Amino acid sequence: MDRIIVGIDVSKDRLDVVVRPSGEIFAVDRNVAGVEKLAARLRELSPHIVALEATGGFETVVAAGLGAAGLPVAVVNPVQVRAFAKAIGQRAKTDPIDAGVIAHFAAATNLEPRPLPNEQTRLLADLVGRRRQIVAMIGAERQREQRLTAPRLRKSIARLVKALEKELASLDADIDDTVKGSPAWRAKEELLTSVPGIGPVISRTLVAELPELGQLSHKQIAALVGLAPFTRQSGKWRGKSFIGGGRTAVRAALFMGAMVAKKHNTVLKAFFDRLVAAGKPKMVALIAVARKLLTILNAIVRDSQPWQTA
Repeated sequence: MDRIIVGIDVSKDRLDVVVRPSGEIFAVDRNVAGVEKLAARLRELSPHIVALEATGGFETVVAAGLGAAGLPVAVVNPVQVRAFAKAIGQRAKTDPIDAGVIAHFAAATNLEPRPLPNEQTRLLADLVGRRRQIVAMIGAERQREQRLTAPRLRKSIARLVKALEKELASLDADIDDTVKGSPAWRAKEELLTSVPGIGPVISRTLVAELPELGQLSHKQIAALVGLAPFTRQSGKWRGKSFIGGGRTAVRAALFMGAMVAKKHNTVLKAFFDRLVAAGKPKMVALIAVARKLLTILNAIVRDSQPWQTA
């Protein structure tokens, strides 16, 4: 018997639903009553997976509501879905068609349910995300300061930077308290920071935004983060490999870790140097270090064993 796969296209006011393999199509309002109605209908179907595309936060309440109803939910990356649509030649775009593509993607990739983050995890992710925004604002103001010469404007920037740095310190304290308040998070952070190249900022980004760490294979976790290379190929022609999609913030944090690790982590430094000596461009070697670092961290969390230098 074919497994039942549900794809949902989430928009501001409506949820368009497609069921595979029956081809059933229907829509409900994106509100409390609509989510409850949808959950009741889907429980009757007993789907293998209910897939939603991440749409800037609109999907969060829907995923939480369906998950609370006991349905197997997974939020999928829109970049991967768009690439899949292009690969199957799906150029037309309507909400029901998008829902159908999401369902097709879930079926073709054997998508499995992913546990939804609880309220505490979402809070930590929001705090880490806000910290990232504050750091970006400070960086932008520093760039403006370099271009300005008028003393009045430079003083304005200095006042704003001082306020942002104060807010950054407050956020860091909140994040520290949140992590230390959870024995499980505290233990995970200790495991992650045992690896040379991983400090508190990176470890807390991973704790908040990659809760699947330690629960997936090295290939699955690399694909989830967007560090799994994919190659453009046709017949005998083989193009360059690329990375992309996935969780941008996590990937950026791992690149930061890789930059440090290739200098101060003896294992990863030797790995980087070996790739460069073999003729690999330094950026390609750095991506490989970030991917290997993720594999190491995944194994460390999975086995609950801190880093050990051979």
